[in-house]
Amino acid sequence: MNILLIQRDGVDLHHTLFASETSRMVLRFYHPKKKSCGVTITVSTLGSALSLISELRWYIRRYVRESLFEVNAGIFCTHILAQDVYYERTAILGTSWPFRRLYGFKNGKLISTVVMSPCSTPEEYHQEYIGIDRTIECWCTEDELGEPEPEYEETGVSGSGIPEDDD
Repeated sequence: MNILLIQRDGVDLHHTLFASETSRMVLRFYHPKKKSCGVTITVSTLGSALSLISELRWYIRRYVRESLFEVNAGIFCTHILAQDVYYERTAILGTSWPFRRLYGFKNGKLISTVVMSPCSTPEEYHQEYIGIDRTIECWCTEDELGEPEPEYEETGVSGSGIPEDDD
């Protein structure tokens, strides 16, 4: 499982996390990877992902626009949905999910967010994404179908589901 931390505008999240001894200690076993949109961290389970995000809460609130969890290859879910799945067990994720947003990125920066209809595919939204170089599908709760929370942000993905740098 992968965590995608999308940095706020003007923040180099990878540098910020490693500039602090506290966050370096929290991340010492995870080896975060710098991406143009923020940072990805590989963990073993959803429980460990939620625990790590909890440990990094101070940094998340200040430097991260959105924390996303990769539930399937190329498909992410929001922090709130991940908590519902893990703690509340009110949501059971399958091969599809009715509440989805499509995030469009250009040069690692979130440009737009579109609420997807339940039976649509990301390819059906190509007209909304003129000028976008990457998109990701993000599953969310019904309450989150509006704009993303102000303290979070999204990013694009490659074929593997993980955002790639343009190097």
